[in-house]
Amino acid sequence: MQRIRQACLASQRDPKEVRLLAVSKTQPAAALQALYDSGQRDFGENYLQEALEKMPQLPADVCWHFIGPLQSNKTRPIAEHFDWVHSLASLKHAERLAAQRPPGRSPLNVCIQVNLEAEASKSGLDARGAASLAAAIRQLPQLRLRGLMSIPSPSDDPLQQARQFAAVAQLAAELGPDCAELSLGMSADLEQAIAAGSRWVRIGTALFGPRPRPTS
Repeated sequence: MQRIRQACLASQRDPKEVRLLAVSKTQPAAALQALYDSGQRDFGENYLQEALEKMPQLPADVCWHFIGPLQSNKTRPIAEHFDWVHSLASLKHAERLAAQRPPGRSPLNVCIQVNLEAEASKSGLDARGAASLAAAIRQLPQLRLRGLMSIPSPSDDPLQQARQFAAVAQLAAELGPDCAELSLGMSADLEQAIAAGSRWVRIGTALFGPRPRPTS
């Protein structure tokens, strides 16, 4: 949180504009509870089954964010149990999430995942695809378009990081005010993301430490 505050001050932003999303994949429920006891309420999960096992073990006011790749056979439980989806990248999945959102629940908050570098190893849409999907989401009342999410190509160069984030921010501005919630930045580059306007920083390693390597 101190890094977030310092980055906001350096960028002349209000620290209240930036929220910490704790990326808790592979972490036990006890580790999430420890962060919850320190005031953290937003947790991001990549793996559906793992998340569903943790949810009953955490207090009811946790806000759950799905940040992993979407699959058609998993959209129903995601629509039923999560508050946010950061990784929406197809009309098919948008329509399924909307149809499967339980009646009586508030619209599911969604971010469109963009891949402006066209990296084959990552999901996401180009600028034209994002614009088309945004227009479609606006016609689905069970979904609420909130912004864009992106995972930049790996780089240790702060200028390269800044350029990639700035391109996403520019696209968000072109798409309209309902795309203002940028989900950018992780442990190594949150400062550059905040300078570009990110409102969510997805932090795992800096909170929980390096994930254990799988044993052979």
